[in-house]
Amino acid sequence: MNLPIWLFPSYLRKSVFICGLVLLLFLAASEARAQGGGKAEPNRIEFKRGTTSTTVSGTVRNDEQAEYVLSAQLGQRLVIKLTNVPAKSSCFDLQGPDGSDVGLETDCNWSYSKVLQATGDFFITVARPSQARGTSKYRLTVTVK
Repeated sequence: MNLPIWLFPSYLRKSVFICGLVLLLFLAASEARAQGGGKAEPNRIEFKRGTTSTTVSGTVRNDEQAEYVLSAQLGQRLVIKLTNVPAKSSCFDLQGPDGSDVGLETDCNWSYSKVLQATGDFFITVARPSQARGTSKYRLTVTVK
């Protein structure tokens, strides 16, 4: 027997409405957690065939970070150049494979060149040097020879 909803008692209609609303809010909160809950994968830097250099651009706001990963081999020279607007508004950090130290904590000099001592994925993080509110537009040029 299918009765129209308006024939159900009012307390039952209210209960069904409240349960539906709670379920909807729970699903919306779960979706928001799934989208913003974990750390995003870093963007992979790849070179076009026959080239050894590429440039990526982006913007970091407030305490945001932009993360990149690139593959390189032992004995290759890694050169990183960072330019930004406003000037000196962002820095980069470089970590070697498995988080190993590459002799660079955070470089706000915006230029780095070193022969690599390991093979694997290297992680570059671009961030503002200050926790204060603000925006930095950057260009990151990466060369591996």
